[in-house]
Amino acid sequence: MTEKFFLKNEIQTKKLAKLLAQECFKKRNQSLIFALQGKLGAGKTTFIQSLAKGLGIKNKITSPTFVLMKKYNCLYHIDCYRINSYKDILELDFQEIISNPRNIIAIEWAEKIKKILPKNTIWLKFKILSEKEREITVL
Repeated sequence: MTEKFFLKNEIQTKKLAKLLAQECFKKRNQSLIFALQGKLGAGKTTFIQSLAKGLGIKNKITSPTFVLMKKYNCLYHIDCYRINSYKDILELDFQEIISNPRNIIAIEWAEKIKKILPKNTIWLKFKILSEKEREITVL
């Protein structure tokens, strides 16, 4: 099922992420993978920051663009912006991470590693509508 959300500001994006985190966290029996797509500045990192808050993570969440991956308790934040091949992610024990049912994995620029993502991955497509407005499509 595809759902579209039209968000008028950052506060609405944060609320959606927290709600999604809480709902998904209740129902899971396997790792949970969020694959985020969208242009620079579309709100991917803001979404992940709010997802972390919704999971009760108190750490400051920053984009792992240069280190590729950061771990916060059960949340793995991966940024594929700088990778050239999905093999770069495999070197970070990616298969082991997604196999652990306690893990939640949020991946920015996930289209770069689509080939190795499982079928149950939740895809979120971010589209900039205006300076403050965003459309997020959940697939």
